[in-house]
Amino acid sequence: MTRLEVLPETGSTNADLAARIAAGDRVAEGHWLIANRQTAGRGRQGRVWFDGAGNFMGSTVVERRAGDPPPGTLALVAGLAVHEAVGALIPPPHRPELKWPNDVMIGGAKLCGILLEAAGTGVIVGIGVNLAAAPELADRATIALAQFGPAPDRDLFAATLARQFDVEVERWRTFGLEPLVRRWLLAGHPQGTPLLVGEPGEDLLRGTFAGLGTDGALQLRLADGTTRAIHAGEVRLAN
Repeated sequence: MTRLEVLPETGSTNADLAARIAAGDRVAEGHWLIANRQTAGRGRQGRVWFDGAGNFMGSTVVERRAGDPPPGTLALVAGLAVHEAVGALIPPPHRPELKWPNDVMIGGAKLCGILLEAAGTGVIVGIGVNLAAAPELADRATIALAQFGPAPDRDLFAATLARQFDVEVERWRTFGLEPLVRRWLLAGHPQGTPLLVGEPGEDLLRGTFAGLGTDGALQLRLADGTTRAIHAGEVRLAN
């Protein structure tokens, strides 16, 4: 059953859920911890996550069960859930696109960030969506839904996202990765999109998007025509 718990302010909803689980609390699937304000939100590589009033900032837990697909593929699940939740809120000709593994983009600008963290026997899924405002970042373009009209109501959006996330997790468990990968490709940027892959400070791999493997890994076509499977790492749209 979906339950939305709203906190006026906290450090990080991911950290709060992790602390509850470490203390022996059972956090049921479908329970969302949502913050009006986060003072220590974070993204990949420990980056500080933007705390914009009116934005969605929340976390939930997915239990790891026997027979489930690999837990890392929940990144694809979460990305699809957000993609479906925001789709009806964006007027044409604009449309959301997924960038591997779970960023939601509009016109090359980032709308959403997702962070997965293992905790106990489950995986915490933290999601931040720019509803009312987007951060100004030096290294990437960002966007908020408020740029297309009145900002969506946070609580209504939270309920929509929670329901869609439940649907996507059930599909993931029931049908496995094949339909998930197929749907992700329909929602993702086109094959042939130029990409850069690599963590900050590393040598970057440059190539083009060549789809996803059956395990959900990014397929990067290099300049020499070979294809490399990418299972983890930072992926950016190349200029």
